Amino acid sequence: MARSASLSGYLELLPEERLVELHVLDTLRQVFESHGFASIESRAVETMETLLGKGEVDKEVYAVSRIHADDAAKESKLALHFDLTVPFARYVVENAGYLAFPFRRYQIQKVWRGERPQAGRFREFTQADVDIVGDGALPFRADVELAVVIARALEALKIGDFQLRINNRKLSQGFYTALGLQDAPAVLRIVDKLEKIGADRVKQELAETLGATAEQSAAALALAQIRTEDVSFADKVRALVPGEAPTELMEEGLAELTEVISALNERVPGRAVADLSIARGLDYYTGTVYETVLFGHESLGSICSGGRYESLATKGKKTYPGVGLSIGVTRLVSALIGSGALSASRSVPAAVYVTLRSDADWSAAEDVADQLRARGISAEVAFSAEKFGKQIKYADRRGIPFVWFTDDEGRHQVKDIRTGDQVDADPAAWTPAPEDLAPRIIGNTDAA
Repeated sequence: MARSASLSGYLELLPEERLVELHVLDTLRQVFESHGFASIESRAVETMETLLGKGEVDKEVYAVSRIHADDAAKESKLALHFDLTVPFARYVVENAGYLAFPFRRYQIQKVWRGERPQAGRFREFTQADVDIVGDGALPFRADVELAVVIARALEALKIGDFQLRINNRKLSQGFYTALGLQDAPAVLRIVDKLEKIGADRVKQELAETLGATAEQSAAALALAQIRTEDVSFADKVRALVPGEAPTELMEEGLAELTEVISALNERVPGRAVADLSIARGLDYYTGTVYETVLFGHESLGSICSGGRYESLATKGKKTYPGVGLSIGVTRLVSALIGSGALSASRSVPAAVYVTLRSDADWSAAEDVADQLRARGISAEVAFSAEKFGKQIKYADRRGIPFVWFTDDEGRHQVKDIRTGDQVDADPAAWTPAPEDLAPRIIGNTDAA
């Protein structure tokens, strides 16, 4: 992962690194599908109007145009999508008549952003999104299930300890309103910067931007410092509310967050914490918000984030509320590979390299390989009859563990080039040990 890139911001993996990425993607697919989520793929190109019409977009998008476009003005209004949520909203509206709601979807695709290339930041990268969307309404239990699904997916990856940090924007907005801070979304955007700019700067921005008093700022920061692994956060929040201030929205948020934390403690114990500093900057989030930290890789920031949105997708008076989470796969995989936390046992799928005694033996060697392949054993055949030493050396460089020999009387032997052991073998019956049948992904949770 320390190789120099010819074009910064675009990650290219070696074969053994790509195996790690495929393992991550396959594991995510398996867990998502076990919970009933269907796979979709949306187009890579959207209109500028669609991309820039939701939330606050502070990333530059890549415009798309043809060199010899017939209508250059029309072509210039297209761009590559920078996430999968906005295209999904458009997809739901356009295909609502063909979908059964609540609709469960997962989507794993490339996205493009005009990021400044740096560690963990790419201009082209893969995201894995999982969402549940309803038609007009969506039960709150969807928020609970989505958190459980993500926790189980990250556990299945065996990438080390992680923690889902969860809050509820109703709770925060209701609390800020009770303090007398009427522009609650603006408070959320400022508090969301707490880890980046620190408490003093947050107080300063609250005062300068919103006119918050010292007491209001102190209470807002006190709320952001509440973190509990159980539901005791509720009493701590109530203790901060002044006098007889109205708290209906806050109490609704407290009830929802209590339900999520309780369910996670039951289904995936030890994986979640109520963290009332989590705000998520985008205004389309309306309830539950999630962020996820991978211990040992805190510099990555949140490896998985998202939340509830009541009207991200709309058509006329019809709304499609949903809840979703997104994993930055490329950022996660690059960090895991770079730290040695995940690695492949070999670089290629082939378990056997079938050698040639002479060039005339190539067809017979292919017959041997086909017998192995028919039983699920990946095999390669040499292209030329070089000295056996060179053929073995090539197999070793490829990372292939076994080399197959056939003598002039049609007898077969197979050699484990790692140990030097060589035994008689029948291509219709020989099978490697299960751990050698395919590349394995090896986890080292102590790596950081």
